[in-house]
This record gives sequence, structure tokens and C-alpha cells, in this order.
Amino acid sequence: MDPSPSRPTLLERLSLLLLGEPEDREQLLQLLRSAHDRRLMDADALSIIEGALAVSEMQVRDIMVPRAQMDVISLADSPEKLVDFVLETAHSRFPAIGESKDDVVGILLAKDLLRYFAGKEFDLRDSLRPAVFIPESKRLNVLLREFRASRNHMAIVVDEYGGVAGVVTIEDVLEQIVGDIEDEYDFDEAAGNIVLDNAGHYRVKATTEIEDFNTTFGTSFLNEDYDTVGGLVIHNLGRLPKRNEVVVIDGLRLQVLRADSRRVHTLLVDAQKGLALDTVTP
Repeated sequence: MDPSPSRPTLLERLSLLLLGEPEDREQLLQLLRSAHDRRLMDADALSIIEGALAVSEMQVRDIMVPRAQMDVISLADSPEKLVDFVLETAHSRFPAIGESKDDVVGILLAKDLLRYFAGKEFDLRDSLRPAVFIPESKRLNVLLREFRASRNHMAIVVDEYGGVAGVVTIEDVLEQIVGDIEDEYDFDEAAGNIVLDNAGHYRVKATTEIEDFNTTFGTSFLNEDYDTVGGLVIHNLGRLPKRNEVVVIDGLRLQVLRADSRRVHTLLVDAQKGLALDTVTP
């Protein structure tokens, strides 16, 4: 008896599905979603393909960190001040400026401060890496290709007049394709929405329901305009926050640990009674 024929591979099944030769991107997406519905590809694969297609139509201005929210260092800063700022912001790269944010003279890698800790001679200007400048209109797929070729991870975005409009990193671009990139602030998915850490602070998922948040912290926030603690923060700021932004509401200090260009993910909550309400610190 002849052995039964082997099942076609995923690639072969996709090829058969795509033989209709879609005429435009929307038809291609419809075919891919149909493939997902038929279980020819999983949800993660579909999401990545959709993200990759979307990136080719997006521009740097769509995802950059705007100028007002850039974390920068000054050439006039002392090494001690630099170290404190690096610890506070938890970034690995920083634009270094002279007179103003329009005067970006280079990029400091946080690891280069190790020379200072090792007791070796440290000169900020000599430690800077060259800054890469790109226009707001550059497409993300082109930028990603340039990041890979040059091995740069950060670029300074300039407007049509040559002024600094913001900053963008390779992680910002990749997150548009694969979704948010996890880091040390991520929760175990099996953990609760509100977790007390070793320092006595609460790490709170932004998707935590307001009612649960009120129960834990003894607050009385209303949920008429928002359902989650992430919505509470956005409501008070009037916009999506950036990583490490702080808002103090009714004596609670809420620091944004993780956020991307689309949503808030994780907050650090600390009760500090007596602070002014609605104080916002970049």
C-alpha cells in the first residue's frame, strides 16, 4: 500500500492561497486574514506581517518622541549629574546638547560613564558618538534599513527649517512591527494587576480596572470617562504619556514605567500625601 501523501507545508498552503495575485495591499491583507481564519497562520504571524506592511506607509513624525519630551544631557553637566539623570530616566542613549535642544552635538551611551566609575579620566565631549539627523518625512521601512546598515540605534529628527523636532530609536520602529518590546519592567502574565515590589512600591498594569485600583489604594476615582488606571493617567494629562513621566493625583504618585506610541503598559504607584494635585513632571 502506498504511503499517504504528506500534508503541504505552511509555505505551500500560503502560496496556493496567494495564487489569486491580489491587486493591491488591501486585497493582500484580506487574503492574509483569510489565511488566519483558516488556521494557515497564527495570530502573531498575521500581526507581524500587518505591522511590516504598515511601517512602509508610516513616517518618522508618526512615532518620534517629540522635542518637548526628549531626555537630553548638557555638555555643561558634571559626571555626577549625568549619573543621577541616567539612573532616573533608565535610558541607554542620550542626545547631548550645547546651548539648546537645537544644538545636538552627539550621543552619549550610558555605558561610557563606566570610565568615570572606574576612576579613569572622563571627558563628556570626547565620549560622544556622532549624531544622525533625519527628516520627519522619512519612511520607517527606509529608516529601519539605515539603522541596520549603520548599526545606529538612535536618530535626531529635524523639521523643514533644520530645527530639532524629536528623537526616534530602532526600538520605536520595531515596536510598530512586532508590538511592544518587553523589558525589565514587564509583569509575569500570571501575576496580578497590582504587585508590591521589594522597594515597597506598587507596580500596576495600566489595564487595571478603576474599581480594583480604588479598593487597593483607598481612592475614589470615578470611571465615567475611563475604565482603567491607564485611562486615568491619559485623562489627567490630556494625551498619551511617555516613559518615566510622573503625574500626582490625590496624593498618589503615578510614574509611567512602560509606554509606547499607542498605549500605556505599566505604572509605578507610590502614595505621597501632601503633594500638589495634578503635578506633572517630564
